[in-house]
Amino acid sequence: MPVTADSDLRVRRVYDPQEDGDGTRVLVDRLWPRGVSKDRAAIDKWFKDVTPSDELRSWYHEDRSENRYDAFVDRYRAELADPVHTAAVDELTALVREGGPVTLVTAVKDVPHSHVPVLVDHVEHELNRR
Repeated sequence: MPVTADSDLRVRRVYDPQEDGDGTRVLVDRLWPRGVSKDRAAIDKWFKDVTPSDELRSWYHEDRSENRYDAFVDRYRAELADPVHTAAVDELTALVREGGPVTLVTAVKDVPHSHVPVLVDHVEHELNRR
């Protein structure tokens, strides 16, 4: 399913079956998904450097009782502006510009409260900026 009606950027969980319209499938998790073979995942590229740092990911998950999502989003946006993340985002943005759909694949259970919507927003902003 496209993120926006006119977008070639899509999001899918790695546990969902691959679809013909997925185009290039890009894993956007720092760790390989548990229990999923490389064949089943059908990943074309793995961009670890577009993901939150290990420190940020650990901080966000260390206390589930506290609502940390807004602070997580702010911190992740700041990370996306650093040179390592910027280079990886530029590579992902170029892949989307090359044409055809790009599906961001993740193993997270709660996609709306993960790094993925922040990344999608950031990439779409970059696509519209240039």
